[in-house]
Amino acid sequence: MKFHLAATLGAVAALALTASTAMAQETLKWAHVYETSEPFHTESVWAAEEIAKRTDGRYKIDVFPASQLGKEADINQGLTLGTVDIIISGSSFAAREYAPIGVTYFPFIFRDADHLLKYTKSDTYKALTGGYEEKSGHHITATTYYGTRHTTSNRPIEKCADMQGLKMRVPDVPAYLAMPRACGANTAPIAFAEVYLALQNGTVEAQENPLTTIEAKKFFEVQKHIVLTGHIVDHLNTIVSQTRWASLSDEDKQIFTEVTQEAAARATAKIVEREKELVQVFKDRGLTVTEIDRADFEKNVMEKVTFEEFGYNKADWEAIRAIQ
Repeated sequence: MKFHLAATLGAVAALALTASTAMAQETLKWAHVYETSEPFHTESVWAAEEIAKRTDGRYKIDVFPASQLGKEADINQGLTLGTVDIIISGSSFAAREYAPIGVTYFPFIFRDADHLLKYTKSDTYKALTGGYEEKSGHHITATTYYGTRHTTSNRPIEKCADMQGLKMRVPDVPAYLAMPRACGANTAPIAFAEVYLALQNGTVEAQENPLTTIEAKKFFEVQKHIVLTGHIVDHLNTIVSQTRWASLSDEDKQIFTEVTQEAAARATAKIVEREKELVQVFKDRGLTVTEIDRADFEKNVMEKVTFEEFGYNKADWEAIRAIQ
């Protein structure tokens, strides 16, 4: 009887411990708009699993890719509404809450990916992400290199004037519009998930995105030219909602930060490596890949676009440009 009683008590204790663990585990939603094949998704999944490991299973994070929980504007709003806990999204969308952070999308502000990564370790980065958190309440834990944005088109482009009257899809974000509009393009704010069809049916004849995105979304199937405008060195922020961040212990905040930064570094390395290969890949597919007169494009932007119209501070632009 003593043996059976001990066994019974042991089983009850085990069940109680299991129930306690289950109750302690929290399920979080992590959302983004990228394809499952892209590093932004695969590294988000890695980060979700790694956070679970490092917190002894106290957090179960479900990752929702490819706009499953809404377009980029929707998931940014979801941070405030409480429908998502973590997202990856560009500073262009964060700028809707805190305009100055969008200066990082001003055309030609960064020289290359290395310049961007140096910026993420600067005092200017701390000031701009801090300003975003103060205004929105949400916390940026990491920044990933998204890729350098180039233009695809069904007409040849070599200089800024060649874009005059071009029907071009551009995200409905002010900074993205700066270069195309400075060159006279007619921009259309088509949702990211609908761009392929819009190019295919001729609603627009051009778009702009990094080479890796052009590959992942198969835009090369419905475009003839890849024009290496390199007008924006793009990035994504990993953002934790205000309520979720406030609920974390200091120890867990450290874990979330470390893991998301590791994931960002892993994704960045993959994007940089793939970008090196893609120019030749697209040439092999029969597309025309064109170098542009970058100085001509930059001159038009600086003459026709002002920092003030976007709510950016020229001092931030100067500080970022000066980073070596």
